[in-house]
Amino acid sequence: MKALMGIAAIAAVAITVSACSEQGSKTEVPIPVALTEESVGHYCNMTILEHTGPKAQIFLANNPHPIWFSQVRDGIAFIRSPEEQEDAVVVYVNDMGKATEWDFPGDDTWIDATDAWFVIESRKTGGMGTPEVIPFANEQTASAFTAENGGLVVQLAGIPDAYVLGPVGLGQNAQISMTGVDQ
Repeated sequence: MKALMGIAAIAAVAITVSACSEQGSKTEVPIPVALTEESVGHYCNMTILEHTGPKAQIFLANNPHPIWFSQVRDGIAFIRSPEEQEDAVVVYVNDMGKATEWDFPGDDTWIDATDAWFVIESRKTGGMGTPEVIPFANEQTASAFTAENGGLVVQLAGIPDAYVLGPVGLGQNAQISMTGVDQ
């Protein structure tokens, strides 16, 4: 009986050590970082603070510093783009339901994009003047936003690739010829 109890104790210790080492090997999720004058947009190479509206910051594996996006749409385009081969650890976006103003949402509004509800196809544009993906912490606040500004409420997986990866600025009726000139 003592032998069985000893084996059980050894097994319990082994399981505990194994679980601890598995947890230690997982990538630690960094916390969101406050915007500064040095926060520069990944695509536009402009200071993020110069742009209004919701923003995104993405932490990549093996990089302690976030990459910044002047629009949430651009951040989602980054993680969906076949050209970007980086592993995103976490994507943070501004919760516009918590923001006290549209132009500068504040540093206390960051939420994980996987938990957010997004409004697409609204009348509001992002910091670069193009269609925006507007994040909210809860579905009710996102729905209330659509009542005033139009749009659809979706979660991250429901955002169409064409909405974030497609061209912007073309009217629905615009056609592009093979030479790139509107017909």
